[in-house]
Amino acid sequence: MTRDDMNPKPGGAVTGGSDKDRPATDRRASAHVAHHTVSGKSSQPRLLRQDLLEMARLDRSVRAELAASGALFNAGYERRMARVHRRNARHLRRIIESVGWPGSDVVGSDGAEAAWLILQHAISEPDLLRRTLPLLTAAAREGKANAAHAAMLEDRIRFFEGRPQRYGTQLDWDAEGHLSPGDVEEPHKLAERREAVGLPPLEEQVEGARSRAAGEGQRPPADWQAYVDARDKWAANAGWRPGL
Repeated sequence: MTRDDMNPKPGGAVTGGSDKDRPATDRRASAHVAHHTVSGKSSQPRLLRQDLLEMARLDRSVRAELAASGALFNAGYERRMARVHRRNARHLRRIIESVGWPGSDVVGSDGAEAAWLILQHAISEPDLLRRTLPLLTAAAREGKANAAHAAMLEDRIRFFEGRPQRYGTQLDWDAEGHLSPGDVEEPHKLAERREAVGLPPLEEQVEGARSRAAGEGQRPPADWQAYVDARDKWAANAGWRPGL
């Protein structure tokens, strides 16, 4: 749900269809990725990196287009954005099954960041995020991934499961109409945990996220409780929580 890195809006929150429903540019991009990752195998690290960068480029370009039109911020998970996230998630799953987590040692720092972005946005695939967290955490320990990425993935999982975050990286609208991290585990140790993984002070992140949201024309929900109920129902239907 973080407004600072994405905007898939289940129930109007932050951030399926067939190929024939998608613009030709989207179809070409997916075809390019599938060419190198079919059957879960990549030809070589250079092509794997290209695949990941192309998937991330498509994610960002579609988001930018939908944000500019205002469609991204309507109620619900915008359909075109959801399709991009799901297709990217399927390709990333195949990559992980084939080579493990694609760290910077294999695909470079930009390829590894692209893989993380795709994973963060795979919110309709709870099992993928959960199963990949130990891989990303291990890669971060070995210097093959960004420790902040592992921290944000852990927070992402906790957020959608309805649990307090550890690093406060996932922001959503609060009852006062502000983007906030909500409940955080052991808040007196938060600054220390964030510093340990290279995250900036929480106040700096929140200020930046609120500024970007305002620049994009995002507005808090008119009915906050209805917003929360819809968000939680979406999370339950997606498999993040027991049925509500």
